[in-house]
Amino acid sequence: MILWGPPGTGKTTLAQLLSIHAQANWISMSAVAAGVKDVRLAIERARMTPDEQTVVFLDEVHRFNKAQQDALLPHVENGTITLVGATTENPSFEVNSALLSRMRVFVLKALEDEQVKAIVKRAIEMEMPNLIVSKDALNAICSFADGDARRSLNLIEISAQLTDDDVLDLAHVREAAGHSLRRFDKGGEEFYNQISALHKSMRGSDPDAALYWLVRMLDGGCDPLYIARRLVRFAAEDIGTADNRSLTLALDAWDAYHRLGSPEGELCLAQAVLYMSAVPKSNAVYSAFGDAAKFVKESPSWPVPLRLRNAPTKLMKELDYGKNYRYAHSEDSAYAAGEHYFPDKVSAQRFYLPSNRGLEKRIRERLDQLRKLDEKRHSD
Repeated sequence: MILWGPPGTGKTTLAQLLSIHAQANWISMSAVAAGVKDVRLAIERARMTPDEQTVVFLDEVHRFNKAQQDALLPHVENGTITLVGATTENPSFEVNSALLSRMRVFVLKALEDEQVKAIVKRAIEMEMPNLIVSKDALNAICSFADGDARRSLNLIEISAQLTDDDVLDLAHVREAAGHSLRRFDKGGEEFYNQISALHKSMRGSDPDAALYWLVRMLDGGCDPLYIARRLVRFAAEDIGTADNRSLTLALDAWDAYHRLGSPEGELCLAQAVLYMSAVPKSNAVYSAFGDAAKFVKESPSWPVPLRLRNAPTKLMKELDYGKNYRYAHSEDSAYAAGEHYFPDKVSAQRFYLPSNRGLEKRIRERLDQLRKLDEKRHSD
């Protein structure tokens, strides 16, 4: 089985309890330090006691590479060992499909405050029976723990060392906690979950939720420049020509953060997030680019029509480069109605379909007017 959950949710403890309950031999390894040699030694230990069940607990199983995971596979299949892996990362991405298909995944959630509180109270009763903890201090410990039981136990231990009279209050907890960060695993699944939440909140035009996720990421230690890059992408993907100022604002916010750094520059990112959350949305540019890329990929390399080619040399002019080109500025409304700008063997395509929102509404109206001029030219 694989126990998947955030830090401090009891993965190792649960695995040990299961092993004790099954009266199995217990071999514990950390994927951070262990290698194929350690796996082989564990297998040999299991073979020495064929009549007894052996549980191999592999902490941080996602740190094992493909070769190391493959070394476990035959011994899991033939029952030499019972493998219990623990991970904070999504096993769908980090564990080989062959190994994952032979394991059951159990998802552990971050602990609720009341659960953390129960663990802290029990620890105090067992290890520090003379310690008096104020209600505010206990609530603060639960808050700073952020669903991590291990963090709460470390915090109560450090806080207790700061007391002079076995009375622990809020000030002691705050001093012990220092600057506590919310859960945010840079590069891990939680990283992508939160950037996804920020992106979707902005796309859904909820500036308050978007600001919340921005602050969550910054509070957790996310690189602000990574967020700045994502804002530029968002401006093009989800707003596009519905509000051309968004791309400029995103780039300005990026530049401003470069100049100011943290924490001052973070306010510029917040301004961009709030503005882009509030303005009209359109994915017309994103869709048009994707459709055009697909069309080009599936089409031959049609030559550029002669009339659309430049003719900087005498030879090119003799070959009719640029012949019959219609200069748009010399036409009515600076538009060469009926002209065909695609390759000659390709019918006119429509990739860009502007929405009826923001600036794109005006763009759409203009393009409709130009198409009517095309139709009139063809009918004449």
